[in-house]
Amino acid sequence: MVARVSTFEGGTADGIRDAVEQMRSNIGEGPPPGVNSNGLTMLADPAGGRVMMIGLFASEDELRASETALEGMTLPQGMGRRSSVDVYEVGAEVRM
Repeated sequence: MVARVSTFEGGTADGIRDAVEQMRSNIGEGPPPGVNSNGLTMLADPAGGRVMMIGLFASEDELRASETALEGMTLPQGMGRRSSVDVYEVGAEVRM
């Protein structure tokens, strides 16, 4: 499993809160078309204007197949700008 970690900076507190609410309301729909993700975690720091999105993919091939759709996504207004995208191998994952 691999994780695509995208960080965003320069957002407004209201814009980030709106993006979080939009994500929560759309979560039941599953991943957007063209994104072969099997999990997502959104970390938000509205006061600091930062967001981190951690998308989980079964394999590097699944991630590569999703890149065009991921790069083509429009950010919600007020979420800031994407400052980095990194890929990590998932060493362990625990949910309790």
